[in-house]
Amino acid sequence: MAARIVVGVLVVCAIAVAVGAVVLWPGERPHSVPLQFQTAAPDGKLVTQTGTVIAQARSECLNRAAGTVFGGDAPVTAEADGPCIESTVRITSGKDADANTLIEVPTNRAQSGEQPGVTRSRPPADQLDKPQPGQPDLKVGDHIRLVLSPSGQGTSAYSFYDYSRGTSTIIWAIVFVLAIALVAAWRGLRSVLGLVIAFGVLLGFTLPAILDGKSPVAVAIVSSAAILLIVIYLAHGVSLRTSAALLGTLSSLAVAAVLSYLSVLTMNITGLSAEQTTNLQVYQNGISTNGILLAGFIIGALGVLNDVTITQASAVFELAAGGRSRRATFAAAMRVGRDHIASTVYTLVFAYAGSALPLLLLFSVAGQSFSSLATTDTVAVELARSFVGGIAIALSVPLTTAIAVALVHKHEVPDNHRAPARSAPGRSPGARPGGRHSRAD
Repeated sequence: MAARIVVGVLVVCAIAVAVGAVVLWPGERPHSVPLQFQTAAPDGKLVTQTGTVIAQARSECLNRAAGTVFGGDAPVTAEADGPCIESTVRITSGKDADANTLIEVPTNRAQSGEQPGVTRSRPPADQLDKPQPGQPDLKVGDHIRLVLSPSGQGTSAYSFYDYSRGTSTIIWAIVFVLAIALVAAWRGLRSVLGLVIAFGVLLGFTLPAILDGKSPVAVAIVSSAAILLIVIYLAHGVSLRTSAALLGTLSSLAVAAVLSYLSVLTMNITGLSAEQTTNLQVYQNGISTNGILLAGFIIGALGVLNDVTITQASAVFELAAGGRSRRATFAAAMRVGRDHIASTVYTLVFAYAGSALPLLLLFSVAGQSFSSLATTDTVAVELARSFVGGIAIALSVPLTTAIAVALVHKHEVPDNHRAPARSAPGRSPGARPGGRHSRAD
């Protein structure tokens, strides 16, 4: 009966997710490119090309050749203590491939000069030749990406955009997949495939639906449930054990959604302290910032909840295989779950603390008190994530354990896991008075 109820609830959830996906499916509404990403191209979209740094020299700033396209050596007059680093870049893609351009990076020396009536702290001597904050520290041989901006007379102008990380990213991805496959074998490969599907859902449905004006919270719930329904069965196989974990995760996710709403409401969190959120509100003013914040809370709880519930369901079924009663199995699994809660809460909190480390250092330099630091919007967001995630984890353990215990069938315990029956002295195991024998149960 328990198995029928669990399967029925999961079928209803799957139907609800399918209906939600149809209702929230994004349309083809065009979106304007935010100003910070616009270029002088006709459609305003950012156009980048790849390049390689082939030479460098120190020189005076404001070189007229910076950003232009030329062949051969760059027109740079080298100076040993020049305030700017002039990097000659070979363009390796696009219509200007095999030509060169010049990227000019100012150092701290460029802003250390004294001016009448202006008091400015001089950088330390070992920092004078470093690029200014926010500027790239280019080296010969670096592969970079260049922003292409059309200029007058049909010419092109190039500027530094970012480092080119395509090759290194692919290498790390291959190492990641190999490590998972070597240790977890076929199940590990299925989990990697599930990860690809999860990102496919986020990129193909979640982001377009939110940009289309749909409710971020509804989209996040439907996306998270769809990811769980696909990924958990794909990685762990179709079984009652997996179904128990899935139902426990979905229930805990619903709890996390309610807790997220309450935390944002009671702590007066806006999320506007993050520059990306502010820019999004400026250029896509139809999107609710509170909704985006809640959606982030919900999606962020997916991974850690899945980890806890799968472990609990597996613990219950393994413990039940030893012939324990349902009550003893629940008690033993909860002892395992308490240890898991303790370790997972540390993982959750320190993961958020690590992501906010630059901000914490900045506040420390500013000399603000702990109470002032902890109540700022930026830190309050991370604290709320930790609180909501921790509470959801704590509740997911007994919930998943109870579901898994209800699904354990005592008569299906394997023979090699059955506890041997006690026998009286002089009596063979399993013998009953009168010479009748039965299997120990």
